[in-house]
Amino acid sequence: MTTVLTDIDDALAAASGERIVVGVVGPPGAGKSTLARVIVDHYRATRGSGFVGSLPMDGFHLSNTVLRHLGRLDRKGAPDTFDVGGYVALLSRAIHSDADVYAPDFDHTTGEPISASLILPASASLIVTEGNYLALDGSWAPVRGLVTRLYYVDAPAAVRRDRLVRRHIAAGRSPSAARAWVDTIDEPNAALIATTRPTADLVIESVSRFR
Repeated sequence: MTTVLTDIDDALAAASGERIVVGVVGPPGAGKSTLARVIVDHYRATRGSGFVGSLPMDGFHLSNTVLRHLGRLDRKGAPDTFDVGGYVALLSRAIHSDADVYAPDFDHTTGEPISASLILPASASLIVTEGNYLALDGSWAPVRGLVTRLYYVDAPAAVRRDRLVRRHIAAGRSPSAARAWVDTIDEPNAALIATTRPTADLVIESVSRFR
């Protein structure tokens, strides 16, 4: 963790007061959200709440209603089940705006995005964004050009799978349905995301601290 914070401090110093973006990427269950939260909490504690803004990619999930209409509800979480254009546009706006920017979050209990539930302060020097697909090509490619530093969080497959099964059960799936979802949705997505690992500025191996 010290290496990550030192790297961010160096990037902030090099930016000479300009706003920077730290991206946290990795496969499902690796610990992206926890690492992003640790970073945000650290800078809020050391530099004030207005110094940093949080922008999770999960807030750009398409709603279940839209996914059902598109016939994609049974593969929710795949790259084409997000509002990619909306995410890229809001991230770009947050980087360049001189006013507060409102961003969506994701409710893991209901499985739905919540609009305008996060504030990216106009005073922020640092934006932390995290999600599975920040380093993908295709429609996701513009993200890499907006991110100052990209950190890839990884964890052993067995650790990730256990976390994911428990997460899906907590969200209401039966144990068998949770395991099936991990096998058919999460793991194929993880294999795709793994191809982006070499593009990261740092790789953080997560075993127990990050979830």
